[in-house]
Amino acid sequence: MDTLIAFIIAVIVSSFFLRGYLKNLKAKETRARQAAEKGQLFSEGPRAQHPHIDTTYCIGCGTCTTVCPEGDVLAMIAGKAVIVNGYKCIGHSLCAEACPVGAITMVMASPSMGADMPYLTPEHETSIPNLFIAGELGGLALIKNAVNQGRDCIDTIVNRVAASGGRRSLPGVHDVLIVGAGPAGISASLRAIEHKLNYITIERDEIGGTVAKYPRQKLVMTSPVEFPMYGKFKKMQLSKENLLAFWDMVLNRSDFNVSTGEKVEDIKKDVDGIFTVVTANNQYRARAVVLALGRAGEPRKLGVKGEELSKVMYRLIEADHYVNKQILVVGGGDSAVEAAMGLAEQSGNRVTLSYRQSQFSRIKDRNAKRMEDGMRSGKVKVLFNSSPVEFKPNSVVIDVKGQMQEIPNDFVWIFAGGTPPNDFLKKIGVAFGMRDLTLEASNEAKQASAARKQFAEASAGAL
Repeated sequence: MDTLIAFIIAVIVSSFFLRGYLKNLKAKETRARQAAEKGQLFSEGPRAQHPHIDTTYCIGCGTCTTVCPEGDVLAMIAGKAVIVNGYKCIGHSLCAEACPVGAITMVMASPSMGADMPYLTPEHETSIPNLFIAGELGGLALIKNAVNQGRDCIDTIVNRVAASGGRRSLPGVHDVLIVGAGPAGISASLRAIEHKLNYITIERDEIGGTVAKYPRQKLVMTSPVEFPMYGKFKKMQLSKENLLAFWDMVLNRSDFNVSTGEKVEDIKKDVDGIFTVVTANNQYRARAVVLALGRAGEPRKLGVKGEELSKVMYRLIEADHYVNKQILVVGGGDSAVEAAMGLAEQSGNRVTLSYRQSQFSRIKDRNAKRMEDGMRSGKVKVLFNSSPVEFKPNSVVIDVKGQMQEIPNDFVWIFAGGTPPNDFLKKIGVAFGMRDLTLEASNEAKQASAARKQFAEASAGAL
């Protein structure tokens, strides 16, 4: 009898805990399905790199869903990991590294997704020999990718020079010209210094590229990377200020040959194989060229009346320069949200954000949380289903769900994305077309996995 009673009690207790576990599992799956539906509002599927999950080997542990800094890229549905917001993925690869059974590899989108991308070889070379593309312009986001590619392009150039019998100096001709002083351009420059190349870097804006234009304290890097002339940078999280300070330290210790305020207008390859790079004020000649332009290009304009006013801007660098102002931010992506929150933190500012959709669907989880808190506290007023109609010297007119509202205004920031420099690339002869990006990235993932294994074995042997 006592045994039966003990058995019944055990069943009741087990049922209690099992019910709680199943309830929690169902709640997680419901949230995952909601995230998937949310991702379908905009996503045509992953635009670039993303995890590929082999469900044959997936054991449903859920580890991969917890490590991604970008939020709910992956979720658990029916006991298996699935992609619910592929467009958020920017290639951290932490999910693949965390998977205990190797069920995840990083791949690229289908070839149709890469139709608007320049053709590149595995060495990042375009259809024009010795003209390379490094960084986001080649299709891969993430600063660590840009740093790696900038370094690799210079290594390829150095190997070719060695294979051809060494450098032959020509008056007025550089070994390599690097266009852009962002992550890829700085990495390429430092590598060129390491190899004692005759090089020059030109930049149309300021050193740091797009990173220099980010709002203060924006998190720009979440995994280690190896910088030329420095070695492995082991910090797992790095803000804009940290990265710019690090670059400044490294560049001040080296012969960094850079010319700012130089926008490239044309690149021509002469019959002797030498490139002529034309800017508004100068012409440069080089044996090889590395384009590290970034993908943002020129800011996209709205075409709204009054957009030419000086108070309308497209980049926010220092939010603390603006206090006690009436401010409108236009856009619904991470850049717009970060700018709005940064401006709202400054004394006396009254910030309104205008977004044409009914909800935020493409922002990082940490930004969504910040915006929810800002809206709740009244720091930011958000007008969904709205778009600006006219910018006036002291006000703006906004269409909100079909109703016109005019509100006082001192400054406007527009974050509507940028126009990639595809027309420029086509003008100078770079070929575009279909690429088997999945195969390329699968090979890259295998090489990276082999390199990590080799590094781990070497580290273990050193102990």
